[in-house]
Amino acid sequence: MRDVLAVLELRISLEVESAGLAAQRRSDEQLAAMRAALDALNESAAHASDAVASDFQFHLQIALSTGNRYFTDIMTHLGTSIIPRTRLNSARLAHDDQQHYMSRLSREHEEIYEAIARQDSEAARAAMRLHLTNSRERLRHAHEEAESQRA
Repeated sequence: MRDVLAVLELRISLEVESAGLAAQRRSDEQLAAMRAALDALNESAAHASDAVASDFQFHLQIALSTGNRYFTDIMTHLGTSIIPRTRLNSARLAHDDQQHYMSRLSREHEEIYEAIARQDSEAARAAMRLHLTNSRERLRHAHEEAESQRA
């Protein structure tokens, strides 16, 4: 759990700026690739299948859209380990059913996408920060609850 929280801290510092730069620099083709990844993520969530790969692709497309290869290099190096669901059952930890959990994630991703589509860099940063902070807080709360139940 500590590793997952540490990765989320790294992601906040990296991906908030990545979203802002993507909003400024993205091409129409890159925006279409983001949309395709987001549609694949929503489709996976709707059919309760593994959405980790499409979730990662959405975040990777944002990094690619910065035009700065170092954002992409770091994201590629981290791989799908950046997605908490690869290591934890995030919905269970958040005391949420899978459908409600994925619906909330979908809304957060849509807000990021819409801000990038509008080329609103401040809104893109804010939406990404909210998404990653929400993930961190859901996991932190779940971890604290699990620890208190053990005591």
